[in-house]
Amino acid sequence: MRIRQVTESDSDRWLDLRQQLWPTESRAELSEEMNRLLASDAEEVAFAAEDDDGTLVGLIEGSLRLHAPGCETSPVGYIEGWYVKPKYRRYGIGRILVERLEIWARERGCTEMASDTDSDYPISAVAHERLGYRETVRYRKGECRIEPGHDEVDYCIHFCKQLY
Repeated sequence: MRIRQVTESDSDRWLDLRQQLWPTESRAELSEEMNRLLASDAEEVAFAAEDDDGTLVGLIEGSLRLHAPGCETSPVGYIEGWYVKPKYRRYGIGRILVERLEIWARERGCTEMASDTDSDYPISAVAHERLGYRETVRYRKGECRIEPGHDEVDYCIHFCKQLY
């Protein structure tokens, strides 16, 4: 298993992973976001987990934000999206992806990392906690401000972690 930064040549396989993570989003919207991320100047990044035969089995996308709920420093590294194909879960790939993004954030001066999830992804909160992220804010239905369209979820949670 190899963790590496995604490139334009990964676009089709990367898009497939993004579609699995965000199935309600159109491929056109997801592709547009990918193009923006690839053109980003060190403020956004995506890493992929690639198995020995070249299959992308997981991804993590991150950014630098000025602040995040429950974090005290600026800038803050932020997990924007995190996904491992179901058959590859429970092998530590998700952990390795998060650790790689945390290194990227530390290299850019961050001392905290943040993330969010909602009730549509119940395993996500457990995964965050297992990696040392602490819940900082929980919003009820109608109060979520993670992304447009998330008002229909039952709850959303923000997390923060100190980077050492």
